[in-house]
Amino acid sequence: MSAIDNLPPLRAVIAANDLRAKKSLGQNFLLDLNLTARIARAAGDLRACDVLEVGPGPGGLTRGLLAEGARHVLAVEKDARCLPALEQIAAAYPGRLEVVNADALALDVESRLTPPIRVVSNLPYNVGTELLVRWLIPPRWPPFWQSLTLMFQKEVAQRIVARPGGKAYGRLAILAQWRAHASIVMSLPPEAFTPPPKISSAVVHLERRETPLAPADPDVLGRVVAAAFNQRRKMLRASLRGVAPDIEDRIRIAGLDPTMRAEQVPIEGFCALARAVAKGG
Repeated sequence: MSAIDNLPPLRAVIAANDLRAKKSLGQNFLLDLNLTARIARAAGDLRACDVLEVGPGPGGLTRGLLAEGARHVLAVEKDARCLPALEQIAAAYPGRLEVVNADALALDVESRLTPPIRVVSNLPYNVGTELLVRWLIPPRWPPFWQSLTLMFQKEVAQRIVARPGGKAYGRLAILAQWRAHASIVMSLPPEAFTPPPKISSAVVHLERRETPLAPADPDVLGRVVAAAFNQRRKMLRASLRGVAPDIEDRIRIAGLDPTMRAEQVPIEGFCALARAVAKGG
């Protein structure tokens, strides 16, 4: 028996359903149900929330979410081999788990969920960053989600929470911290997974800001940040040359020094620069 419910241990579930993790799907299964319950708790109080989980696999985190009292869980799983295991969990928690066999990148999840909504996932490595960016740049803000509690490769997690001045600071940190409060809440060694990945993992919790850290047009900010970090070793006046013909003037209007490099510019500085570029036409 497992420690959090009356369902079989995950190793037994994986063996019974012949669920060998597929590298092509970015799968690494987390088998310790005490760890999955800790991840669920890191998301906050789930009792009055709907939860979106992407890539549940055999359902370890799913069971943690339900055991921690999630009102309703929408589990989106691309791998049809995992469906019998997930349906077994759904039967044990009547009316609280909906399993959808689909690609999360192509599924409209908002219509299936009732606010408040939290996203909690051990994301497949091959789509994790893309999903995060999509959740951070929706057409309107605030987004459908209240918080994101997501597992990534540790290197990616460090990039999400990075501060100005370091090598990890870049586009991902700015996108995340502009619109959310981001922190690493848990680290996991490779041996916690089956099969063990070659790298360590970490869980990042992002609590949305109702309004962004500083005003800026998302498209202009994205363009400025991408240009600055595409040539991060160059000074701003060089890396941003293609953004505007009078870019040095725009940089000064934003209160920045044209000789600064991208990793030295705080998020508020990039927002000021985006506003200056937008005003310049």
